[in-house]
Amino acid sequence: MVYAYSLGATLAAYLLGSLSFAVIVSKVMGLHDPRSYGSKNPGATNVLRSGNKVAAVATLLLDGLKGWLPVMLVRWLGRDYGLGDGTVAAVGFAAFIGHLYPVFFHFKGGKGVATAAGVLLGISWVLGLATLLTWVIVAYFSRYSSLASLVAAVFAPLYYLFGDRAAWYVDKGILVAMFAISALLVYRHRENINKLLKGTESKLGSSGKTAR
Repeated sequence: MVYAYSLGATLAAYLLGSLSFAVIVSKVMGLHDPRSYGSKNPGATNVLRSGNKVAAVATLLLDGLKGWLPVMLVRWLGRDYGLGDGTVAAVGFAAFIGHLYPVFFHFKGGKGVATAAGVLLGISWVLGLATLLTWVIVAYFSRYSSLASLVAAVFAPLYYLFGDRAAWYVDKGILVAMFAISALLVYRHRENINKLLKGTESKLGSSGKTAR
C-alpha cells in the first residue's frame, strides 16, 4: 500500500509540475505567449522580457511553489502513510520533470530553475538559501541569468553532500535526485552555454521583442 501512496504522490507532483505558469500567467494578464518571443523559453526570465515585472515575479513564485509544495506535503503528511525520504526525492524530481516536459503543454516546457529552487527549499531551507545566494551572487556580478543558474546547479548537490550535517543529513535517494536535476539543468542550458562561449548571451535587464 505504501508503494501505491508513493506512486500516487509522484504522479500528482508531475501533474502539478506540468502547469506552465509562464504561459498561464501571461494569458491571464493579456500578454503574448512567452514561447513566441525572446528565448521562447516558458520561464520567469523570458516573461520579464515582456516588460511586465508583475507577471515575471508571479511566474517565478508559482514555478517555485510547484516544486516546494509536493516535497513539503510529503514531509508534513507522508509519515502517516509510510512515506519517507525516498518519496521526497521522487516527488521533487517528478515536479521538476513536469516543468521540463509538461503533459498539458505538449511536453515542451521550461528550463526548471525556479522549480528546482522550490524543491531544494522543500528539502532544506538552508540548502535552498545557500543555492539561491549562489545564484544571486553570480547573477549580480556577471549579469547572466543562465551562468548563475549553471553555477547554482553544479553547487547545489555539492552543498547537500558536504554541507553541515546538523542542518540536513545525506539521503542517497535525495542525492541521486539532486544530481539528476543538476545534470538536466545543465543540459537544458546547452544553447545558453554556446552563447556564453560566443559572447552572444543576453544579459539580465536586456529586453527581447516587447510582448504586451
